[in-house]
Amino acid sequence: MPTPLPEREAPTHILVVEDEPSLCQLLVNNLSFEGYSVAAAGDGGPALAAHAAHRADLIVLDLMLPQMDGFEVLRNLREARDEVPVLMLTARGEESDRLQGLSLGADDYMVKPFSLLELVARVKAILRRTRAVDRPPLLRSGPFRFDLPRLEARWEGRILDLTPREFRLLEILITHPGRTHSRKELLQLAWEPDARPSARTVDVHIANLRRKLGEDQDSAWITTVGGEGYRWVTPVEPLSD
Repeated sequence: MPTPLPEREAPTHILVVEDEPSLCQLLVNNLSFEGYSVAAAGDGGPALAAHAAHRADLIVLDLMLPQMDGFEVLRNLREARDEVPVLMLTARGEESDRLQGLSLGADDYMVKPFSLLELVARVKAILRRTRAVDRPPLLRSGPFRFDLPRLEARWEGRILDLTPREFRLLEILITHPGRTHSRKELLQLAWEPDARPSARTVDVHIANLRRKLGEDQDSAWITTVGGEGYRWVTPVEPLSD
């Protein structure tokens, strides 16, 4: 059984503030899978209370909330001289809203519907600017070397031509070696909230990924677990540079 990557004692803590239950749960699932500690709140008041009880390293903040909107939450934080990074989410894409959020001290801004791939990338970028990320950015497994921030995979020094979706699937597998990931789980973690792919879509992407990794009968990196999903079977280790 491959040895999982070591985890830090105090993982980065993210607070998700979103009043739409399905989207909130999707964000929590994806960020948790990235190795973060994640809490959720459905309105501004509970969000500020949750942050006071367990300080977040980053807040994903919806603008349109039932009682206290995202602008007010952000204003409260900055007036209290709290510089916690904030990524704002909203269904409103007007320039005035973006400017208001940024002027209040938001670190980034995304308009719904958004790509989960892009949201995760932006979260990582904000955390890289503000503190060290928990997950090692460089990994090695067998003949492969992975640069997670650059979305880059190399096989014996040669860069593999992977699509962003293929790299996202690969990242999920290599950062949890030895763990079986169901097709449903991969759909939730690698596709956008408004996408409607099928389990067959996962199979097609995994098949393409296997081909690009150069799998054959003598070297299989991704194992199919009958009727359940997929697993990365080669040990993975972090690299310092």
